Amino acid sequence: MTASLKGITVVSLEQAVAAPYCSSRLADAGARVIKVERPDGDFAPGYDRVVHGESAYFVWLNRGKESLAIDIKEPENAALLHTILAKADVFIQNLAPGAAERAGFGSEVLRKNNPRLITCDISGYGESGDYRDMRAYDLLVQAETGLASITGNPEGPGRVGVSVADISCGMYALTGILEALIRRQQTGKGEALKVSLFSSIADWMAVPLLHHDYGGQAPGRSGLRHPSIAPYGIYSCGDGKQVLLSIQNEREWRRFCTHVLQDTSIAEDPRLNDNSRRVENRAYLDSRIGEVLGGITGEEFIRRLKSGDIAYGSYNDVAAFSDHPQLRRISVETPTGPALMPGPPVSGWQDKTEPGEVPALGAHNESIRQEFDPRGARKKDKDGE
Repeated sequence: MTASLKGITVVSLEQAVAAPYCSSRLADAGARVIKVERPDGDFAPGYDRVVHGESAYFVWLNRGKESLAIDIKEPENAALLHTILAKADVFIQNLAPGAAERAGFGSEVLRKNNPRLITCDISGYGESGDYRDMRAYDLLVQAETGLASITGNPEGPGRVGVSVADISCGMYALTGILEALIRRQQTGKGEALKVSLFSSIADWMAVPLLHHDYGGQAPGRSGLRHPSIAPYGIYSCGDGKQVLLSIQNEREWRRFCTHVLQDTSIAEDPRLNDNSRRVENRAYLDSRIGEVLGGITGEEFIRRLKSGDIAYGSYNDVAAFSDHPQLRRISVETPTGPALMPGPPVSGWQDKTEPGEVPALGAHNESIRQEFDPRGARKKDKDGE
């Protein structure tokens, strides 16, 4: 089966998570992705050594790429990269603010040389404003956008446990590039895209922001409870088992009272007879639910939830997630052996293709030089050794 982006060449001057996430998903879709990294490599491999000596981050985000390890400040290497970019379809970069432009790889210059080129500059806070030149990392952006203030328990704020600022930014970059490729089919021209970690999380923070701006108060930290819906959260049964449930509308609330609490009068209690009142009287609501659940087992609770067609889920740790029956895995080759990781979220033609290998640092230096600069390939490759 033909990959959807076969024939598309992506050059990514990348590090850490945001740009590598974007380019890895382009590689999954069949694009040729040339990862340009320093002679000493992307710093992400130094985050950990958990996958038989490899970094979990690096293994996750670099499958299917070619590694070109060069110092772009050296004229010969800069010329090589410009030669590659003259034939490329997409250029992605997430270096420190202004670094790509100072090195001669600003999007405006590149697109003058190759009008069909789509450039995507990934930054922390955007291309203008007081924060333009500030370095930005995931936790810093979680804090700056207010995400940390609504994450955690009432006792204190918390970091979302995965790199959501980087991941969301990489996803928006991917969406923008795919849209630009479609537009290029219509116009014949590339374009300059810009996306930031801050703006990506700002979009995700729209609901808390609207609550603040129009309702006068942002949602508070609620742990494993929903700040705007009740009952929606985690509850303990008499045997200690914890189960999460979600009531989304009044029909479900009445079914919950009938099948789970087995007391239809609760549904008509004036303190609980619509969602706004249940949120206002959450402590009372939880006490009524707790009276029932304290006398039954987790198994019985789940049986009642099923009988009422109520949405529920188990509170799993990562060990339980690893054994989850719905978890699809793929095997990806790395320089130190195969690694199992979650399969692509969108199923379809990708299920019939093998994921690409994670390259060793500079693994493709010689072949890329030979392809784009045959004369230079005959010289000693100083950067790859």
